[in-house]
Amino acid sequence: MDIQNLKQWMNNIKVTNLVNADVEVVNNTPLVMMGKGRQGAVFQLSNDICVKVFGNIEDCDREYYALSLGQETSLFPKLYGKGPLYIVMEIIRGVDLREYLQSQPLTQALSAKLIEMLVTFKKIGYERIDHHKRQIYLQPDGSLKVIDVARTIWRDRVYPYPRKLLTSLGEENKAIFMAHVQEMAPELYMEWLHYIRMEEISRQITELLLPQEQDKNKIKNMSTSLLTTADEKNYVVLLQGLVHKVFKEEWIKTMLARGTDPEKVMEKIDKHWDKLEQNFEARHPEDKRNYNEKRRFEGDRRSSGDRDYRRGKHFEGDRGRRSKGAKGGKGGKYYSGNRYDDRYRRDDKRDKNKGKGKKRH
Repeated sequence: MDIQNLKQWMNNIKVTNLVNADVEVVNNTPLVMMGKGRQGAVFQLSNDICVKVFGNIEDCDREYYALSLGQETSLFPKLYGKGPLYIVMEIIRGVDLREYLQSQPLTQALSAKLIEMLVTFKKIGYERIDHHKRQIYLQPDGSLKVIDVARTIWRDRVYPYPRKLLTSLGEENKAIFMAHVQEMAPELYMEWLHYIRMEEISRQITELLLPQEQDKNKIKNMSTSLLTTADEKNYVVLLQGLVHKVFKEEWIKTMLARGTDPEKVMEKIDKHWDKLEQNFEARHPEDKRNYNEKRRFEGDRRSSGDRDYRRGKHFEGDRGRRSKGAKGGKGGKYYSGNRYDDRYRRDDKRDKNKGKGKKRH
């Protein structure tokens, strides 16, 4: 192999990757192109050696690394050299599995070799234990060779069974191959069958969900039952529970980080909230009855972190009670953000009458 000519030829071959299509090739050399795919094009250097030219460095590096992992086996082409965008390797001849199965049956012996191929993939460290039938070549002695293995490593998405291989075989040969697996490796067959069934169920669910156009008005009307802020008393109860939940979680995290016993932390928190509840009820006896009517689930207690019961305030965002002077309980004023106790709350109607010199009725 003429290394000097090789470098010059590589400078005169331009391979460009395309979206969902084979690469575009500009060849200004005497080399004959043997074929091309999504990642690169292959040119013949001699009777037994070829060079694969890639469109980008990443694909070239991945392919070379994947092939290097299998050099101790007979499954992969031998490597002879590498450049930034090319790999020099052995030419793989024979007939690919796609062409072979068009005229020949899938025998149990061939199925056994396919299983051995997957075992080799696993053994040498591939992440994707799978391969398409057109990238598997049968040799004259009955052995297998594989090409285009870059996508067997560093995969963002892998499958727990050889999905690509089974799908590429077609329904008839897939059934034959699975029957061979069941006979030769029953446990492997059961696991693959499990994943195939899960995939079929997922596909059925998707077919049911995708075509459906949701009735937005129906959902809107149904969802009103989930709203909570319109009912003021219930809103206060739920918000108190939410604030307490967050406070409790953060307190526990802090205490655990300090190495405190979780049971002691919980006990201390419960005692703290019980005390705050008692203090509040003592200052607001008029609220105690409503509070007891909506006795909450465990953990729904007030938080001291943002309450000041001495000044008669609730947590931020707690709506105040309506003024007693509002007709039918409507139209009364809220005290934004806080509910004040009797020492600070004034009746608007009483103040207006006072200003006019009128007596209260």
